[in-house]
Amino acid sequence: MNEKIEQAIKIMQEQGVDMWLTFVRETSATPDPVLDLIAGTNVVWPSAFILTASGQATAIVGSLDMQTVRDHASRYEVVGYRDSVRQPLLEALAQYQPRRIAINYSTNDVMADGMSHGMYLMLQEYLQDTPYASALETSEALVAALRGRKSPAELARIRRAIKETLDIYDQVTRYAKPGMSEQALAAFITEQMQAKGLTPAWGADHCPSVFTGPDTAGAHAGPTGRLIEPGHIMNIDFGVRFEGYVSDLQRTWYFRRPGEQEAPAEVQKGFKTIYEAIQKAAAALKPGVEGWTIDHIARQHIVDAGYEEYPHALGHQVGRNAHDGAGLLCPIWERYKNLPYLKVEVGQVYTLEPRLTVAGRGVVTIEEMVVVTESGCEFLSPPQTELIVI
Repeated sequence: MNEKIEQAIKIMQEQGVDMWLTFVRETSATPDPVLDLIAGTNVVWPSAFILTASGQATAIVGSLDMQTVRDHASRYEVVGYRDSVRQPLLEALAQYQPRRIAINYSTNDVMADGMSHGMYLMLQEYLQDTPYASALETSEALVAALRGRKSPAELARIRRAIKETLDIYDQVTRYAKPGMSEQALAAFITEQMQAKGLTPAWGADHCPSVFTGPDTAGAHAGPTGRLIEPGHIMNIDFGVRFEGYVSDLQRTWYFRRPGEQEAPAEVQKGFKTIYEAIQKAAAALKPGVEGWTIDHIARQHIVDAGYEEYPHALGHQVGRNAHDGAGLLCPIWERYKNLPYLKVEVGQVYTLEPRLTVAGRGVVTIEEMVVVTESGCEFLSPPQTELIVI
């Protein structure tokens, strides 16, 4: 926790932001995504977590919340109140006199959009007739950098989550067989995860997601009663949470028909195309490039091979969440706002996950995880280089 607070202060200095104000209440019911990074606990009464570019860290919280904040983030000077957060907040602003105050709202990045409209109105009321009302600006660039630049400790936890996920995938290969339903296979995966004392990386209703054969339910749907049949392509989307950080990986299998010694040519071609698209994207992924350019490389390779383009981004950032916000490797579509144009930074962890459909067989997809380095990127998950044939 203190490590990320120190990192946030350095980013504020880099970006010329004088103060970062996270203004929240009842956070177990209405959490701000940044609290996991800078507080590590919930608060009940209206509270202000203040970081300044000069290095101060102040948490103004209700008197009943003081000890839990101290216990979870010792970097803060904790200021308690009983009646109203207004006066201690105004006193802190008068002390620091910030000219630029970043607050958590954004039209582009959900992870920087944690301030509720009600809390924004309350803050405006408190700042009325002060010079600070006109100093407010979005924290999206600050939050993007803080979430994206993974520390060695964060990367170690992500690597461990990846290892546990790949171990479970190995068990799937030994266990899966025709006649088994998507739901039964998902239950097996859940049992293995629970035996390791782990929890799913996202909602348990579709983590894992299991898809077999043509006309599957879709990328964000849960497993169904559909049975695995010989001739089916099967893919699974799954990840686990380890000490607050997650994995997000997909693998693809093929189930042979009687008499088949290997997957049919069209299935092999589909897999090879996806593998090549990932490798081409990874070769181009490096600091300073805009995310859309990497998506375009993979997307064009798939289209040039004769397939329809995939209907989503090539990759998203991963960290404390499977979809960790900010920059994407995505096409220039309106729904992505400014995210395609954000430049890739060292320390960011991305997925690479194109997909294509093989008619009558199913969907071929691989999802790998990479970390951006000074000179390019490194695979965090050993890539799937061959179709798994059962």
